[in-house]
Amino acid sequence: MKTFNQLDELKILIESRIPLIQIETNEEVRLLRFLKETAVEKKWDLYEWAITLGLKKTSEKAVIGKTGSLKEALQFIKDNPKSGIFILLDYQLHLTDLISQRLIKEIAQTYIQKPLTLLFIGSNFELPDDLNKLFIKFKPSLPSASQIRDIFAEEAHQWINAVPGRKLVGKIDVMEMLFQQFKGITEEDIRKLALNSISDDGKINLEDVQHVLDFKRQRLGKNGLLEFYTESPNFSDLGGLDVLKAWLDLRRVTFAGDDKALGVDPPKGILLLGVQGSGKSLAAKCVAGSWKVPLLRLDFGALYAKYLGDSEHNIRDVLIQAEAMAPCVLWIDEIEKGITSDGSGSTDGGVSRRLLATILTWMAEHKAKVFLVATANDVSQLPPELLRKGRMDEIFFVDLPDHEIRCDILRIHLNKRKLNPINFEIEKIAEICEGFSGAEIEQALVAAIYVALSEQRTVNTQDLLNEMKLTKPLSILMSEKISGLRKWALGRTVLATSEKVIA
Repeated sequence: MKTFNQLDELKILIESRIPLIQIETNEEVRLLRFLKETAVEKKWDLYEWAITLGLKKTSEKAVIGKTGSLKEALQFIKDNPKSGIFILLDYQLHLTDLISQRLIKEIAQTYIQKPLTLLFIGSNFELPDDLNKLFIKFKPSLPSASQIRDIFAEEAHQWINAVPGRKLVGKIDVMEMLFQQFKGITEEDIRKLALNSISDDGKINLEDVQHVLDFKRQRLGKNGLLEFYTESPNFSDLGGLDVLKAWLDLRRVTFAGDDKALGVDPPKGILLLGVQGSGKSLAAKCVAGSWKVPLLRLDFGALYAKYLGDSEHNIRDVLIQAEAMAPCVLWIDEIEKGITSDGSGSTDGGVSRRLLATILTWMAEHKAKVFLVATANDVSQLPPELLRKGRMDEIFFVDLPDHEIRCDILRIHLNKRKLNPINFEIEKIAEICEGFSGAEIEQALVAAIYVALSEQRTVNTQDLLNEMKLTKPLSILMSEKISGLRKWALGRTVLATSEKVIA
């Protein structure tokens, strides 16, 4: 099996005589194999400690003395006159011990006299503050686009050559989709998934792409922070918003294709600001549906945890998971409910400010194809940092639908319920529901259907008109707030629908 060069940087770190290295990875087997092969090549004295065995030299079978606990192993390492490289597994639960922390510090401090390198291997573990500043952090990079192709080609080559006359069949566009979904997956998992895709029938098809998506979905875990959607509506299900649709369509090719070859960075994200029920959430779903990528919805409320630091860890974990799903759309619904415009952060001890800082830093620095769609109803709750130009690619204002768009919305929802729009006086209904949001139009239609069903007949125009007249839309109930939002949006945002006059 060919080993790719994601771990070469680790070899350089070890050769640079750095005493403490924390390695964050889920690929323990692959990493140990790499270290053992490198130790043979470089003639290193390599040791390995695990809670189940104790400490032993990797080239020998015998366990060294009394080294079953991490504290005992560290004491042996400190007292041992020989230098070497020590792999420490399963250390997470043992670093709360103050003696172990002290021993690690002393080993690092005596490095000049006796070169020892300690490699702490684990996943998603925060070091104690006193130790954190002493460690160099290393996280093996995942396979690049070219390496993914090489890995797949190697597995395909081995499968074809195993039996004379074997052939592998697949359309180029489907193969490209498969390679896209391999991004964010470890080399070991790519090999397994590639072999599964190849060996089941010798064909690469959309089912194989779906299998990879399902695998990535399972890897999201069950922490409830992200909801995963593989199927999302298309823009044909969304009335109006022609400017937003055109803007997104121009960027679809860059997001789906090879941005380096195209010579332009892929789009990073947008903020959809507007009246409640105006279609912002549906628009977020439609981005994923139109671009044919998975949709991840972040539950901001679930980020907040009981213990200090856990909320910040949660948001970092979510962003890592989103990058692992790339290419994808990350949807943060009603983002103002998870962050605060309070400059001091006094209302929650500064947690929301730190969450916001993490998101903004990630937006500026991440390279994965994760398109962020944030929606908001209340601009007064949004911090200035989020609204500043450059944070988002664009800020769109989604207003209440005009007459023509209300007609489109009515047709969409009637067709969705297998009701022929020709049988309804669409223009008349659209006129009556002036000031309604798309959500309010839909709910009025649903209520009218219930009335008709209760009378064992088909819903008609009059049923819809009756429900519209009974409904008091938000544009009336919250007219002052909506008016203020419109005034703020004028000149500060891009209107999602053309020829819309904000009053």
